Amino acid sequence: MSNTARTNIAGAELAPDWLPAPGDVNELLPSMWADDVERGPGGDVTISGVSVGQLREQFGTPLYVMSEADFRSRARTFKDSFDAAFTDICGGVDVYYAGKSFLCTEVARWVDSEGLRLDTCSGGELAVATRAGLSGDKLSLHGNNKSDAEINRALDLGLGRIVVDSLHELRRVAGLAAARGGTANVMLRLTPGVHAHTHESIATAHEDQKFGLSFIAEDPEAPGMSAAEAAAKLAAESENINFLGFHAHIGSQIFEAEGFEIAARKLLAFTHRIRQAYGVALPELDLGGGYGIAYTAVDTPRPAAEIAQALAAVVRETCAELDMSAPRISIEPGRAIVGTSTFTLYETGTLKTVQVEVDGADGVTAPRRYVSVDGGMSDNARPVLYDADYSAVLASRSSQQAPALSRVVGKHCESGDIVVRDVYLPNDVAAGDLLAVPGTGAYCWALASNYNYAPRPPVVAVRDGAARLIVRGETEDDLLARDLGA
Repeated sequence: MSNTARTNIAGAELAPDWLPAPGDVNELLPSMWADDVERGPGGDVTISGVSVGQLREQFGTPLYVMSEADFRSRARTFKDSFDAAFTDICGGVDVYYAGKSFLCTEVARWVDSEGLRLDTCSGGELAVATRAGLSGDKLSLHGNNKSDAEINRALDLGLGRIVVDSLHELRRVAGLAAARGGTANVMLRLTPGVHAHTHESIATAHEDQKFGLSFIAEDPEAPGMSAAEAAAKLAAESENINFLGFHAHIGSQIFEAEGFEIAARKLLAFTHRIRQAYGVALPELDLGGGYGIAYTAVDTPRPAAEIAQALAAVVRETCAELDMSAPRISIEPGRAIVGTSTFTLYETGTLKTVQVEVDGADGVTAPRRYVSVDGGMSDNARPVLYDADYSAVLASRSSQQAPALSRVVGKHCESGDIVVRDVYLPNDVAAGDLLAVPGTGAYCWALASNYNYAPRPPVVAVRDGAARLIVRGETEDDLLARDLGA
């Protein structure tokens, strides 16, 4: 940001370099919001024609507000874009919505009706899928430490695939399938050694982490073989494993294409090598998800069609080099579908301004305004977990006042309870105003807690001018129901 752009903005000396000065503090940047979010004639934010004031009156705050049309549109776009890119290679692509990002029965039904499949990673998520009426062949089960109960549930449902994370787990899956005289549909999750450009806690394909079978580490029971090859050999030779192929997921919130392309080349080459070594033609290959979205003005997410074309080119070229038929490709977008579909609505409470010393300017201070809201880390844990950046806007009205650097904080008894670390909001934000934080569809409700005995907020879906609850908010009675001390 230039010094000129910061002129007359209170607190701008404390702003991070990446945060641009707003041209219009009322602007809703399209990259961060659902397609049907806009400012109404009175200056308030609306979603599918429903104002945030109406939403507060009907459902209260804090509140997750989801555009059903936007979610469905993004789901269709991924399916259509990848099918178009891969039609000549493998007849199309199977798109698994990553349910860990956000899942409830209604969303599971949207996923199914838009032609997507559903990726789960726990027995609870399988229960949601079952309640929503999805058939087992449209489901997958992830997890690095699945219980016997979860594996047996997957076998009961005839799951399309169990993504196995270790040699130990592969033996357990084979044994449980054998005990019932059947087979399990299995993919092996590999760690291709790709260092994705993202936060360390959500980079999942490098060697030093809990997920997947290593290309490098030797298996103690198979001298001379990596864990990945030892598992592939066992899966190919087991009578109780229907060996579908390999899976990799390099991380989350990734914008660069290179990591996905390197992982695809490595997995295709390994697929070819296993076919030659063990005579097994593996029909599938899952390239994971992790596609980034815009949380701030400087984030630049890639369109689904661009991602699809780039990956298709790599698969086409690599298969030609290896003289092999392409396996059926699948992907697992979650955040890229649900993230931007949703914003969180808060009511503003206390405000205060403090003087903070400016880095590199001895003795110089600048004002930082703290804007407290009626939610916080209990409904959005990502800032404290990953240092995640978010944005916010004054939603209940527009303002002609100058912007001021602000920090939006929650109501919890933690100094790290920060919702938006740095954002420009109008000078006249006051108690009772509504703030909207975009991009909260993924991993906010899913990670929500009852810290300080805060009830988790409801989730509202809005479509065609009408809002309805799809997940009701908790009450104090809900919180006390499991307390057996009474």
